[in-house]
Amino acid sequence: MTTATETPKIDAKLVKELREKSGAPMGDCLKALQEAKGDMEDAFVVLRKRGMASAAKKASRSTNEGAVGTYIHAGGKIGVLVELNCESDFVARTEDFQELLRDIAMHIAAVDPRFVSREDVTEADIEREKEVYRAQAAASGKPANIIEKMLEGKLAKFYEEFCLLDQPFIKEQSQTISQLIASKVAKLGENISIRRFARFKVGAPDWTVATTKAAAEEASA
Repeated sequence: MTTATETPKIDAKLVKELREKSGAPMGDCLKALQEAKGDMEDAFVVLRKRGMASAAKKASRSTNEGAVGTYIHAGGKIGVLVELNCESDFVARTEDFQELLRDIAMHIAAVDPRFVSREDVTEADIEREKEVYRAQAAASGKPANIIEKMLEGKLAKFYEEFCLLDQPFIKEQSQTISQLIASKVAKLGENISIRRFARFKVGAPDWTVATTKAAAEEASA
C-alpha cells in the first residue's frame, strides 16, 4: 500500500504511452505520472502546464531562425505556407521542429484561421464583431447590461474560431495550438513562434494571409 509520502510505482508502459502522446522526455513523463498518481489524463495536464510555464519564460527570446513549411491538401485544391521561427538553425532542423511545422501547416489547411493570435486582431475587426453580437442580442430582447456581459463570451468564441494560437489542435482537440507549441518549447529548450502564414483554396473568392503585428511593424519600419 502506497502512503501519502511514498512515490507511487509507475508502469513503464504508461511512461512510454505518455511520451508518445506528449512528446515530452521520458524523465518528465515519469515525474508527471508520479505527481498524478498514475492517472494518464492528469499527467498530460501536468506536462502541458509545465510546457506553458517554460514557454512563458522563453517568450522574450528573439527567434531569428526557423523554417518555412508547406501543406497541400484535397488533391492540390488547398495549399498552405507557414513560417515557424526558433532561436537556432540546429533546432530548426530537428525532427521535432519539422513535425511541429507540418502539423501547424496541416491544421491551417483544415481549419482556416484568419489571424495568428488574438493580439493581431484589429480594433476594427473587434468592433465589427461586437456590433453584430449586440444586434443579435438586442433582437432577443435582452437588457443592455446582460448584452455587454455576453459580449465577453462571444469574443472568446471568436478568438477560438479565428485565431490560430487559440484554436484546438485538429489532431488533439484537448490542447490548443499555443499549448502544442509550448510542449515543443519545453522539449527543445528554445523559444518557438509563428511569424506568418498563407492559405489558398482553388476557386475561392479570397485567400488568407496572416502576419503577426510585430512582424508587420518590422516590415513597415
